[in-house]
Amino acid sequence: MITSQLQDVSMFVPNGRYQNFEVYNQLIGDADLLNAGDFGDSISAAHWRRNANIMTRYTDPGHHTISLYINGGTGIKRHIGPDPLSGGGPGRCCLMPAFLTSDWAVHGEVELFHIYIPHAAWERAVVEAFDIEPNAVELPEKTFFLDPLIEQTIRHAMLPLDWNAPADRMAMSNAGQMLMGHMLQSYSSKRDLEFRVRGGLSPRIKHRIFDFIEANLDQALSLEQISAEAGLSPWHFARMFRQSVGEAPHKYVLRRRIEAAKSMLRHPGQTVADIAAATGFSSQAHLTTRFSGFTGLTPAKFRMVSGG
Repeated sequence: MITSQLQDVSMFVPNGRYQNFEVYNQLIGDADLLNAGDFGDSISAAHWRRNANIMTRYTDPGHHTISLYINGGTGIKRHIGPDPLSGGGPGRCCLMPAFLTSDWAVHGEVELFHIYIPHAAWERAVVEAFDIEPNAVELPEKTFFLDPLIEQTIRHAMLPLDWNAPADRMAMSNAGQMLMGHMLQSYSSKRDLEFRVRGGLSPRIKHRIFDFIEANLDQALSLEQISAEAGLSPWHFARMFRQSVGEAPHKYVLRRRIEAAKSMLRHPGQTVADIAAATGFSSQAHLTTRFSGFTGLTPAKFRMVSGG
C-alpha cells in the first residue's frame, strides 16, 4: 500500500484556479486529492493518491502538465497507437502538452504530483526567454522519462512546504517558475536557442523591492507581486534578482522573515505564536521548523540565550 509522509490537507482554497484545469477535473472523480494550490498566476500544483482500474482521457487540455510519480504507477500505460507505452514507476516523469488529448490505462496504486502551467503563462515565458513568437515554440509529449532536476525539485523543494503558509507560498512559486524555465531550455522545440540575458536590478529597483518586502513580511508574498514592483515578469525578475542579490527571491524573503522573528524574540511581550503570525508563518510550529533549520535553535531557545 502506498503511503505518504506528508500530512493530508483538510482544507483547500475555495474556487482555486487549479479547479479549472482539464487534468485536475478528470482526476477529481476517482483520485484522492491530498493538496492543491495556486502560486502566482503562472503555476498551480496538485498532489494525488489514486487506486483504480480505469481508463482516463484528458481531452484537449488548455494547459501544460508536468507529472511526477512519487510512488507506484508501474501499472499505468499510455495508450497511443497499437502498442500501449509502459514504464511508469517512482521517479518517472511525464510531460502532457496543452491541446493534446491523451488516453491512459490505470491499474493499481499511484501517488502523483502535478504542476499545471496555463498556456498563456507558457507563451509569456517563451517571449521572455527567446524573444520570438510563442507559436514558434512547441512542447512535445514525453512519457515515463527520468529527470533528476524535476524529481528533486518536487520531492525536496515543493512537497515538504506548507502550501497555505505565506512564508512557503513564494518558494512554491519560485520552484514552479524554475521548472517552467527548465521545460523551455531542455524539452521545447527551440531548446537550441540561447536564453535572453539581462543584467541585474538597478540600485533604485533593489531599494524599492527591499522596502516592499519589509512592509509585507506578514503577507502571502508571491513572485508575481514582487516582480510587479520591479516592472518585470516573474521569470526575468527571479534571474535578475539572483544575479544582483546572490540568492533566489524566496530565500531572501525567508531570511528577512527569520531576521524579523529574531528581532521580536529579543524583546519580551510577544508570544512565539504572535511572532509567527507577524512574520508570515502559519503557526508557531511552522515558525519553529523554519527557524530551527535556519539558525540551529528553536525560537524559545534563541529567546533564552539572547536575553529576550
